[in-house]
Amino acid sequence: MQTNTTPPHSSLVAVGDSFTEGMSDLLPDGTYRGWADLLAGRMAAHTPGFRYANLAVRGKLIGQIVGEQVPVAATMGADVITLVGGLNDTLRPKCDMVRVRDLLTEAVERLAPSCKQLVLMRSPGRQGPVLERFRPRMEELFACVDGLAARHGALVVDLYGAPSLGDPRMWDVDRLHLTAEGHRRIAEAVWQGLGYDPEDTEWREPMPATVPPTWAARRVADARFARQYLLPWIARRLTGRSSGDGLPPKRPDLLPYEGPWR
Repeated sequence: MQTNTTPPHSSLVAVGDSFTEGMSDLLPDGTYRGWADLLAGRMAAHTPGFRYANLAVRGKLIGQIVGEQVPVAATMGADVITLVGGLNDTLRPKCDMVRVRDLLTEAVERLAPSCKQLVLMRSPGRQGPVLERFRPRMEELFACVDGLAARHGALVVDLYGAPSLGDPRMWDVDRLHLTAEGHRRIAEAVWQGLGYDPEDTEWREPMPATVPPTWAARRVADARFARQYLLPWIARRLTGRSSGDGLPPKRPDLLPYEGPWR
């Protein structure tokens, strides 16, 4: 039986947007769980008194993350901080990648000295035409992540290179957010990256093949996606609004975490 020799972490602070908030891992009470909650639950099971804060808010751009979340996270004295941001910027029709890189650099330079381990990620990408359109920007962002991690001793969790997370079945009907199974696999990826014993050694592996949907079923799904998600998203872009406007951080205080754990 393998013994985990990783020193226990006593606290975790998560910084980011909807990906870190946990959309679309919906709980029965209407709230979102997500990979960060799952990770916190595992870490809490190993360390009595474990504390957790999640400052993420859906829809946030990297400038908002740097301005609103990073200063707060830097003062919390957490053992581990996770930072995932910038992807919302790359999906905008107009994106200043120089500014995105500069802001991400500012965030890492602020957070890395304030914790024992900073965790960055190469975010997952759903297979399909949307990813292909924005792939060059995403890969430019990930190259920046890799460079910053090398300079500041941060851990990079490579979700972009995981075959399982590109599978459309891992993504919710909005095609922007992962399902509960996708969030579970990300929690496993970060868990292993932090040096804990694996609970799922095959999280990267593709899901078993299934019969693909028919042409008619795909067209119905496309129409539903356009009506319920794409058109409202376009409307928000045209009016300068965000899905996170007016929403508070998910878990603003660094407090003992008491679930849900799984």
